[in-house]
Amino acid sequence: MDETPHILVVDDDPLIRSLLRRYLTGESFRVSEAVDGAGVRAALAQGPIHAVLLDLVMPGEDGLSLARQIRQRSNVPILMLTGKGELIDRVVGLEAGADDYITKPFELRELLARLRAVLRRASPPPLPVSDPEPAPAPCPGAPGEALCFEGWTLDLVKRELRNPDGVSVALTAGEFELLRVFASNPNRVLSRDRLIELAKGREWASFDRAIDTQVGRLRKKIETDPANPTLIKTVRGGGYIFAAAVRQD
Repeated sequence: MDETPHILVVDDDPLIRSLLRRYLTGESFRVSEAVDGAGVRAALAQGPIHAVLLDLVMPGEDGLSLARQIRQRSNVPILMLTGKGELIDRVVGLEAGADDYITKPFELRELLARLRAVLRRASPPPLPVSDPEPAPAPCPGAPGEALCFEGWTLDLVKRELRNPDGVSVALTAGEFELLRVFASNPNRVLSRDRLIELAKGREWASFDRAIDTQVGRLRKKIETDPANPTLIKTVRGGGYIFAAAVRQD
């Protein structure tokens, strides 16, 4: 990353904000703070934000509402902070657009590791030439390095998905990595553990159904009928299979 990562800390507790500012500044991050929705929108409008640390429970607009608003306008990684530990809260947070989730009280080193992980997924290094996964067949005419299926184009250089009409479809970092894995392994049954491993998303392992949530969000973006998917199919007891012919430039 060429510039110092800019982190937005959103929490109504001044002690939490102060703690995170001091710690993250000491780890060479640039930190801004917000206490409510108005502050979040102002910060996003003022300049590039590389990740948002977002408290779930706040007066007025809560974290879930703000996560949905952020996701509608940006693919910036969201790490949700909360004192709640129930599975339903984790799933709802992920469905709202969060990329990861950590409960209070948390260890600062764990938060730092999770933050760096979502930043890596948002801007990962290029795949090595010696990648052991089998390469799909050539994809004539695709711009740059791309995976093409059913008229869709997944540009691996620009990290962009275009629909059959050529219109760009916004993906979060986690959704992009998951679709890259599926399109790189067409017509192969992939377990949830294998998907986590290939997507370099080991942090998802802390959420029992995080992969299922990501798949559901991805289906809404690429399937004609998400309730009856034809591309990303569920294999009972096995995981998922990407049922499409894929070409690669």
